[in-house]
Amino acid sequence: MNIRLVLADDHRIMREGLRALVERLPGMEVIGEAADGRTAVAMAKDLLPGVMVMDIGLPDLNGIEATRQITSQNPGIKVIALSMHSDGRYVTEMLKAGASGYLLKDSAFEELARAIRAVTAGKTYLSPAVTSTVVEDYLGRHPGVQPVLSSSLTAREREVLQLVAEGKSTKEIADRLQISSKTADTHRQRVMKKLKLHTVAELTKFAVREGLTGP
Repeated sequence: MNIRLVLADDHRIMREGLRALVERLPGMEVIGEAADGRTAVAMAKDLLPGVMVMDIGLPDLNGIEATRQITSQNPGIKVIALSMHSDGRYVTEMLKAGASGYLLKDSAFEELARAIRAVTAGKTYLSPAVTSTVVEDYLGRHPGVQPVLSSSLTAREREVLQLVAEGKSTKEIADRLQISSKTADTHRQRVMKKLKLHTVAELTKFAVREGLTGP
């Protein structure tokens, strides 16, 4: 039986390139592509792929939050992060979210193929370029490194923070998350209070700095 994959990346050329390469491999097929995290979550639910290749910096819902939702709803789906970030914070947060693998975007395609086969076999695959970083973090050599996002934020608050940083209005956020405008505004105010930030500009700067959304 073929390994069925969904590719989640906001760059179309990246998805098309990966699809072309993956479909040349025996025993693998791409069954879907997602340009944002929320679509990736929906595809995981509808298509039930074996593996999802997930960019971290996705719009609407970032790859970490999308992975957290996917693995909690469908534990059998394996997620491989494919990211430009080698910082241990991102690796750790993706693994905590339930990812089974983490590769850098400058890795050779053969490494992604190995990772797909490894996670399908129930193993965890980390790119050699990030393995030492993870070990160092585990041993506490970087005590000053903080999580990608404040652990005090709820999942919904993290979603709202990303959407605010992407310039969405309160009404747009409410529509996207299927909540009332009042609830959306309450979440935004709680995020600002917890992070001790006072303006949308500060929220945006924080989200960009932490890799939650692109500049």
